[in-house]
Amino acid sequence: MTATSLVASGGGLPSIRLVPGWLTTWSNWSGQHGLLASLRQHVTYTVIAVVLAALIAIPVGLVLGHTGRGGFAVAGSANAIRAVPAFGLMILLYVIVSPRIHYRGSVGWVVPRGALGSFIPVEAMLVVLAIPPILTNTYAGVQGVEPAARDAARGMGMTARQVVTGVEWPIALPFVMAGVRSSVLQVIATATIAGYLPFLGGLGYQIFINGLPQINSPVVGYPAMLGAAILVAALAVVAEVLLLGLQRLIVSPGLTGTPRAGLAGRTWRRAGAGVADPHPRTIQGEK
Repeated sequence: MTATSLVASGGGLPSIRLVPGWLTTWSNWSGQHGLLASLRQHVTYTVIAVVLAALIAIPVGLVLGHTGRGGFAVAGSANAIRAVPAFGLMILLYVIVSPRIHYRGSVGWVVPRGALGSFIPVEAMLVVLAIPPILTNTYAGVQGVEPAARDAARGMGMTARQVVTGVEWPIALPFVMAGVRSSVLQVIATATIAGYLPFLGGLGYQIFINGLPQINSPVVGYPAMLGAAILVAALAVVAEVLLLGLQRLIVSPGLTGTPRAGLAGRTWRRAGAGVADPHPRTIQGEK
């Protein structure tokens, strides 16, 4: 079968039926610029950006939510940042930052040799885009804590810091995790444009380097672009499932909305405190 016969009729592009074969060919997964390396780089970009964004957004959201101040500023800044075009911001940062970075070595396995001038603008852009979902959800979660819970904590002699860490943070955690999940999905999708800059990889490398310049190639171009896009979507699904599992592990059962888990948790807490259950369950045959 010749390359000409593989071209989609009328469109000048190879057939979409080539994509499964491209994805199942081991040579496309191995090597310095194979799919395994691209996946590792893509996950690295995502993890670094989301962790940095969380380190900035969660403390700010906790403080603002606890004090009740800055709600308008949080909403306004979040909406403004969401309106920023990611590609344009990345190019702007690259033009400004890259000429000022003279280090051309590598940084462990995270930054390839000569890529620091591209890596910093990309990560800065991803951090900026990752902050709004985490910040707004953290603020909303803390603001949603019942005032009675805060008053009870203060009545027990808790300091403001203890109220935040011991009362507001656990209650707001489901909201925070929802923000983190939203941020991760956005970063995974946006990190594909990192492949446009020199020396960087990720799944965007398969789109901008292997795919777009050779789009009519039935071996590399069009199948590489579609295959990388499919892997980006699959990576987003896997990340969502893993984060949902993590949320189930770290969030208190009483906050998950699971009746059985909440009932069991309350029963064990009352038993441990020596308090009788006000709604005991009657076992059939008992009187």
